[in-house]
Amino acid sequence: MSNIAHLLALGRDYYVPVYRPREVILDRGQGARVWDSEGREYIDLSAGIAVCGLGHNDPDLVAALTEQAGKLWHTSNVFYSEPPLRLAEELVVASRFAKRVFLCNSGAEANEAAIKLVRKWATAQGRTPDRRVIVTFRGSFHGRTLAAVTATAQPKYQEGYEPLPGGFRYVDFNDATALESAMATGDVAAVMLEPVQGEGGVMPAAPGFLQHVRELCDRHGALLVLDEIQSGMGRTGTLFAHWQDEVTPDIVTLAKALGGGFPVGATLVGEKVAETMQFGAHGTTFGGNPLAAAVARVALRKLSSPQITDNVARQSAALRAGLDVINAELGLFEQVRGRGLMLGAVLQPEYAGRAGEILDLAAAEGLLLLQAGPDVLRFVPALNISDEELAEGLKRLHAALRAFAA
Repeated sequence: MSNIAHLLALGRDYYVPVYRPREVILDRGQGARVWDSEGREYIDLSAGIAVCGLGHNDPDLVAALTEQAGKLWHTSNVFYSEPPLRLAEELVVASRFAKRVFLCNSGAEANEAAIKLVRKWATAQGRTPDRRVIVTFRGSFHGRTLAAVTATAQPKYQEGYEPLPGGFRYVDFNDATALESAMATGDVAAVMLEPVQGEGGVMPAAPGFLQHVRELCDRHGALLVLDEIQSGMGRTGTLFAHWQDEVTPDIVTLAKALGGGFPVGATLVGEKVAETMQFGAHGTTFGGNPLAAAVARVALRKLSSPQITDNVARQSAALRAGLDVINAELGLFEQVRGRGLMLGAVLQPEYAGRAGEILDLAAAEGLLLLQAGPDVLRFVPALNISDEELAEGLKRLHAALRAFAA
């Protein structure tokens, strides 16, 4: 048995089989390219599901991690260390709205903290448990913990985990009338949503929708919680996606690109809820550890730069143009939607349910690609992807789609 076959067998034998990875062993990466253990090169337009915002092996992230690794890995939150203190300050300043930050390890943890914060705030307002409802939207994705998966208004992620926690209500995304009805009962404590739904098919909030949500929250005394775990940190063309919608949230959750591939999450809280969580109300063993914070500080600084903003705009236009050229020949896509470098190509109805097949064909052509549900190809490459890397990725995609069409 070859080493690769042996490693694949280990995955089949010893992993809890909740994933179905491609049958390759990735070994190293540089920028928007990765190589497998046999030396085969791939263009990566997936970036670890929008995590590696600065690509693979970014030298500044490596330097930050290496320097901190030689000093201090972990203290627990019983003691202070400098990197998380600096990161908290820098997140508050960058956010333009937050007063305080809770640091954790993942997006699900950030959303879990946000859900608990909403409930704690509603309790402090004197609201009984039946008046602490959180409204979320069909097609959303907020994580895999029990509360976060309940907030995720997609039955396929919830099936078999009943009884689910109570206190959540679902409405259709971008349906302002339905949201007004859902809030008219006076029992809603918060509305939680992604400015661009990721797993739900790369679906952006309609123009003016987030402003309408903000107005409804103000009218009904509810909090606005924005899940920017995938759409934040420069991915949609601004550091925070909601800046494009000109709204001020009460809570924002972050993870993914904030650590550039190192696990870290953050819950940013505005003035209304900044003092809600007091000593002992919540906690985490590893959250805000010095290693994660040291890396995240550098990632935040680089992702905030004009160079990244300009590159996202340019490469977004180039990616859309490339997809249009492919589609003019093959006619596979109904539409391309999204913002910045968070784009989804929606398959025509006659190809519905076949996105996974295209991912396999893309891998065979040396391209790493994602789907967002069964009908949408998802493009979330590194935000610093070069012209040459993107052009080569589109070339390989074109070859894969020709094979699919044939």
